[in-house]
This record gives sequence, C-alpha cells and structure tokens, in this order.
Amino acid sequence: MNTRSPRATERGFDSAHFRQALSQFATGVTVITTRLEDGSFRGLTASSFNSVSLDPPLVLWSLGAAANSMPIFSGNSHYVINVLAAGQEELALRFSRRTDNPFDGVDYDLSRTGQPILKGAVAWFECHNRSRYPEGDHVIFVGEVEECAVEPQPALLFHGGRFGVTA
Repeated sequence: MNTRSPRATERGFDSAHFRQALSQFATGVTVITTRLEDGSFRGLTASSFNSVSLDPPLVLWSLGAAANSMPIFSGNSHYVINVLAAGQEELALRFSRRTDNPFDGVDYDLSRTGQPILKGAVAWFECHNRSRYPEGDHVIFVGEVEECAVEPQPALLFHGGRFGVTA
C-alpha cells in the first residue's frame, strides 16, 4: 500500500471556493462563554465544535488566531460550550457580533465555576481549558468536560450560510 504520496505543488482552488465547499457541511451552532477576571462575561458563536474522546471526556472547538477574544479564552481556566436550540438564532447572531454587552437581556445560569450557561440550550459542557494547538489561522481548543447537561429538543443548524433546525 502506498502511504507516501507527493504533495500538490499548488492548490486548484482559492479561499472563497474553499469556504463555499466548507459551507456544505451542516453543523450545530454553539456559543462559547466564559467569565472575565472583573466578573463580566464574554461569549462568541462557533460552529467548529466536535467530540474528541469519551474517556477522558474531551471536546474541541476553534477560534481565529487574530480574534480579539483569543487572550481571554487562552488564559481562562474554564469555559462553557452551549449547544443552541431551534429558535435561538438571535443568540447565535448576537454572539457573532462585537457588542459592548451581548449578555444584556439574555437568560443564563452560572456553572459550578461561575461560567454563564445559556438557558434553553439543547446541551452544555463546562470544560477545563486543557490544551490549545495553533493550526493555520486558527487555534484549536481542547476542553476536558467536567460537567454537562442535556435537554433533548430540536437543535439549531447552520448550512450554506443559513440557519436550519433538526427534525
């Protein structure tokens, strides 16, 4: 079996084409939340979420290396990954934009370590910030799940640049 093949000398596509191809993979939508040192909260929308391991319980997500929230999420010991439910499109949009206080008017509870858990989420995972791996223009965060909860209901999806829901 041939396990070593030469690398392509050049790509046959540009970034826009690559992005369009990636948009055809339907993903769930999450909001990653954490508490800052001053007690305020930070959150961001991410569709780059995946399971890694059952034992130990590990999940991953990624963040653009140039994101202004990189120092916060890199430096904090914990964060919560909130998996959004159908009907929570407004939350996905709210946390995808830069605003002064995206938590204003948002219902949430606090986790064991004081991280915000968005009410109405399909599931949430409180993670210890276990490791980070710089790759390309993103950093992959691996979180060790210390607590989680699930509320079975239709989930919010993202596909082809639009929101959808599970059946």
